[in-house]
Amino acid sequence: MENAAPAEPRYKLNAFFAASEARVDGWRTLHGAARALASGDAAPTDDLRQTVRALLDQLAPLESLNAYPGAHLMALVEEKWSRGDWQGLHRLAQRISGALLAGSYRDSTEAWAAEDEGEIHLPDLLPPSISHGQHRRPYFEVLIVAAGERSTWPDLQEAFRKLRRDDDAFHYETVVVGSFEDALLAAIFNYNLQSVIIVEGFAFASAFTSPELRDIIVRNTPVGISAAMEERGAALAHLLRGLRPEFDIFLSTDRDVGQIAGTGDAAYLRRIFYGAEALMEVHLSILEGIKDRYETPYFDNLRHYASRPIGTFHALPIARGKSIFKSNWIRDMGEFYGTNLFLAESCATTGGLDSLLEPTGNIKLAQDKAARAFGGDRSFFVTNGTSTANKIVHQAILRPGDIVLIDRDCHKSHHYGIVLAGAEPLYIDAYPLTQYSMYGSLAIQPIKAALLALKAEGKLDRARMLVLTNCTFDGHIANVEQTMLECLAIKPDLVFLWDEAWFGFARFSPLLRMRTAMGGAGKLRAMFRDPAYRDRYAQWQESMRDIGETDARRIEMPLLPDPDQAVVRVYQTESVHKSMSALRQGSIIVVADQQFHRVEAQFKEAFFTHTSTSPNLQIIASIDLARRQMELEGYELVQRALQLAIEIRREINNHPLISRYFHAATPAEMIPEIYRASGFADFGVSGDSVADAIQALRHDEFCLDPTRITLLCGNAGYDGTRFKGLLAADYDIQLNKTSRNSVLVQININNTRSDMAHLIKALADISRKIERELGEGGESARAAFEARVRGLVDDVPELPNFSRFHDALRRDPASATPEGDMRAAYYVAYDPAACECIPLNDARIDQRLKDGPELVSAKFVIPYPPGFPIMVPGQVITPETITFMRKLDVKEIHGFNAARGLELIKPEALDALRARNRQA
Repeated sequence: MENAAPAEPRYKLNAFFAASEARVDGWRTLHGAARALASGDAAPTDDLRQTVRALLDQLAPLESLNAYPGAHLMALVEEKWSRGDWQGLHRLAQRISGALLAGSYRDSTEAWAAEDEGEIHLPDLLPPSISHGQHRRPYFEVLIVAAGERSTWPDLQEAFRKLRRDDDAFHYETVVVGSFEDALLAAIFNYNLQSVIIVEGFAFASAFTSPELRDIIVRNTPVGISAAMEERGAALAHLLRGLRPEFDIFLSTDRDVGQIAGTGDAAYLRRIFYGAEALMEVHLSILEGIKDRYETPYFDNLRHYASRPIGTFHALPIARGKSIFKSNWIRDMGEFYGTNLFLAESCATTGGLDSLLEPTGNIKLAQDKAARAFGGDRSFFVTNGTSTANKIVHQAILRPGDIVLIDRDCHKSHHYGIVLAGAEPLYIDAYPLTQYSMYGSLAIQPIKAALLALKAEGKLDRARMLVLTNCTFDGHIANVEQTMLECLAIKPDLVFLWDEAWFGFARFSPLLRMRTAMGGAGKLRAMFRDPAYRDRYAQWQESMRDIGETDARRIEMPLLPDPDQAVVRVYQTESVHKSMSALRQGSIIVVADQQFHRVEAQFKEAFFTHTSTSPNLQIIASIDLARRQMELEGYELVQRALQLAIEIRREINNHPLISRYFHAATPAEMIPEIYRASGFADFGVSGDSVADAIQALRHDEFCLDPTRITLLCGNAGYDGTRFKGLLAADYDIQLNKTSRNSVLVQININNTRSDMAHLIKALADISRKIERELGEGGESARAAFEARVRGLVDDVPELPNFSRFHDALRRDPASATPEGDMRAAYYVAYDPAACECIPLNDARIDQRLKDGPELVSAKFVIPYPPGFPIMVPGQVITPETITFMRKLDVKEIHGFNAARGLELIKPEALDALRARNRQA
């Protein structure tokens, strides 16, 4: 049989969200092609040899940007090719591909050896507790942007190797490039890079001419960057820090280092060296920079505490574990969790530990490092979830009577936080996705309309905060910068609370970072300092001279804030445990508030109010460790997760059988066209490149997080809840969120290609089962199936918008703005005599909807799914809300007991509230 090579890599380099995965994909394909050459079934064909040659040519420039496999092994690969040693080429490609996939080159010198230089072993893939992994030295790579001749580069690399010492905590290899553009490519393709040494005098243009690499260079090079620049070193440092903020960047120059050190350009540099000063200082500075990120102040101290012979005389029997390890009945608890968990337990805040409530030691240091990692001014660890983090911010910022603009479709913790703070919510509805029984996100124009209405009524001073979810549970990502920019044009001191519970990982993706709260805050701060923005604002202000400050035309016009008046006040809450390697309930508040000094005292009080005096030490340590991991390998992990999510989407939607019954909803299906000015419709469509997605991320009002896959299952005859149960019971696949006809597949840094295969196989098995049952069941089975599908896909209830608060809960019932005193309604429900219950299907419901008196909810009513409150305390219930509830087919509805019915505030209780308000 004639041998045949596998197809070329499925996607071009510039079609990968994770550029580094394009390289791995290339080696994987080369391995397959080399295996075909070495099969011996027949003489190699010209097509096969050309395929291998093309793959080698494609990989060559990428390998010059990575330390492994290095010049030595690449030369050996070329030698095997030129000699026609197909067996040797196959073995070498297999080794390199395997080492890249497993990462074994980071730990084993054998991966770097030629095949005749020693015995090759499989990489250590065991968990650290049963392997030598816990004693390893972390590996990284250093990029040197050199000005010298290429022939001198090997000597430079060897000089750095000679600086290694056995007691170095880390070990590294160097990668040398000679141009600005090659340095940019290295930062994109090489996820092992942690440090950059810029030696002034380097060239600008890359020698690589492939269209895909040129496309990557162009889309990542800002306007104004060109070969004509004089300060290339500073420009490169600025660009690389923007792309990979975690980089330690060093500058080597023969110019006046004192003058350079005093300029703004030095802000992007860790250290400046004069000329060819001792390489040992450079080497030690590199290791010191890694140590700074590697150190986990709280975890390190907790581990040290656990190793000490501590006598405990405090209220925590499990501390040191003696009550467990000596137990006759619960010794298995110790066997399951291990010794260290109990040795590291304490309720003390001394002896090397610290207080979460008043941190002055290692928790304070850990929080400072986290603020740096997440792009804020300060951060606060929270050990009982982002629900608590949200309540802390609400209580710290809001005062009784303040107005808070909020999406009704946000997490319930925000609604409860508003009740606790005594503020008045002004609910704004997100755009609906009725076909999926979910809401999208809150657009800019409705927010502007609400702010302008408040301004027109003289109430803008009471508008204290805007609360938005980014990204939403279903993956809708806001244009954070534009949202804040336009809101500040109306209310210059508006506080923003961005609930990024699901989006913490985005900080570590150059593609998604621009859409984060801290990314937007940083850009606005820089924008307002820029003289060019002042000119832009002056021109805009002149163009708006004839348009009144509350003119409705401003709703549809882009607005700009006065740089002398606007204050950037941004709070970001993150569930570290949801997208990073932290224990459950590990959360963080990241702050970029230019007026934090004005609220610091009340922020502390709110923190004291909601934070336990007995926080879980392991959760604190895990937040500290999650920060370390993301600063050192977040770029790699997040890029891989993005790529994996896109490949899962492709596999589902392109599979000839699975796609009959299941579908991964695309950006075009999840985001209305009006919010997608770029026209971006789907990830990785044939012919598209990542440049198309970047265009959407930069300019569209909403984008879709690729890692949050809305898997539509209605065409398979399953509602979301039933399908979730099926996957858990029969296929060992766990999911979280569901809707009427979908489930949410969340991809994170923990998922692998094996997980992808697990999911795809399950969907294929289910699809085959449906096919078989329809084929064997006859016409009646097909009719029943089609009816079930119609009920799930076509006969979906309209989503009810927020109606209004009852007039008794409003300061001015005639006002055009709909804020209301939800707190008063919430506490009325504490009095049973003030409430009544009517069953949902009782005729009295319909009668009162028609003739009155109005039905007013006494509770938050939150069905799961969809998971948002369709009623809040004090809300007037409409026919649309009742119709939606009656069509709901879910088992879990918080705030609603079917046996008792709807809990309502009695009309006479509302009359009493109205009378009280009049007296006030």
